[in-house]
Amino acid sequence: MLGRLSLFLACLAFAGPASASDSVTVERLCELVATAAQQQPSAQNAAPIELATADGGVARVTLRPPSSGWRMAIAQVEDRQGSPALLARIMPPCKLVEARRLQRDTTGAVTAVEILESDLATVRNTEPVNPPVPELAAGNAHVRLAHVDTGVNYLMPDVRERLASDASGRLLGYDFWDDDDRPFDIDPRRNIFLPLHHGTTVFSVLARESGDEPIAVYRFPAPDMCRFADLVSHMAALGVRVVNMSMGSFDPADWDCFAGAAAKHPDMLFVVSAGNDGRNLDQAPVYPAALPLENMVTVTSSDDFGRIGRGSNVGAGTVDIMVPAERVGVFDHRGVRDETGGTSYAAPRVAGLAMRFLAANPEASTADIIAFLVSRTRPASGAPLVHGWIPDPSDDFGF
Repeated sequence: MLGRLSLFLACLAFAGPASASDSVTVERLCELVATAAQQQPSAQNAAPIELATADGGVARVTLRPPSSGWRMAIAQVEDRQGSPALLARIMPPCKLVEARRLQRDTTGAVTAVEILESDLATVRNTEPVNPPVPELAAGNAHVRLAHVDTGVNYLMPDVRERLASDASGRLLGYDFWDDDDRPFDIDPRRNIFLPLHHGTTVFSVLARESGDEPIAVYRFPAPDMCRFADLVSHMAALGVRVVNMSMGSFDPADWDCFAGAAAKHPDMLFVVSAGNDGRNLDQAPVYPAALPLENMVTVTSSDDFGRIGRGSNVGAGTVDIMVPAERVGVFDHRGVRDETGGTSYAAPRVAGLAMRFLAANPEASTADIIAFLVSRTRPASGAPLVHGWIPDPSDDFGF
């Protein structure tokens, strides 16, 4: 039934995870796409055409739209172990517009994503996935500020200079996602070829707003959210007092272990983002933002005039503070400088303010820090909040 496509795929022989895409040429990919267009059952069926290769590998082609009049084809090749190897995007009649190939080590773990030229042979750029942490300057094993997110790009000098380290120059923090000491900024859950990056951009705001305070970095435990208990314990052992967490989900069960661990450490202040779902968290909660923790502050975003940001969540009983964060200067995981906005960037502004207050008042308790933050608020017009709006969290008024 699969005809020419099966015959074509029989030509694809993969040597193993490290070289699964080596024999794939542009011509072969284009032949595969053309055959897939002939095989496409109907314009209503958008499922990829999937076939087994002679050695047990798999190739999948998705046509957009799913018809002979396709305008974009996405071809993904997997090796015999079922591991992704190559992703290519092709425009008609046979123009390769993007190709990405995964590098793997001897264990099969992905070490980098190669961006290929249109010949599928020349490597234009390589994006690291889990590189070693460079040696850092010697620091102090006691650290007061932590950043929990998808990690950071610690290869960048602007990031490295703000990382907390011990006396031997070892990074303070941990990757609870991969369970190693390399909390590199990457989120491959949606697509390993095109991973998301969030933590570095948030870190750039936290670093700017927190004075000169060294920052411990953590990659959150996405595969097993109950490991948040270990993460909180790890921070407590370092002496962390202020934690920025620009993250959230709709399932409260994801955050049960975090909530239990956070409640056991009242000396630690958790500053979390309210989320960007355009909802009132009193009626439609997002977590951890809506958790009733006494040592947590939930932050949302406004424009420079105190108007709630587009899509920023609110809640008279759940969202504590609002700060301007709709046009925030950042740098991303590539080092590109730009402006962005949303509650993910409001939270580090407040965490930075809390850290500067703590640095000026090292004996302050968590309750003292929260009381100071509340003292800086003013009524917010049109935005239901527990406390109010801080017009400029970058100044040191009230220290």
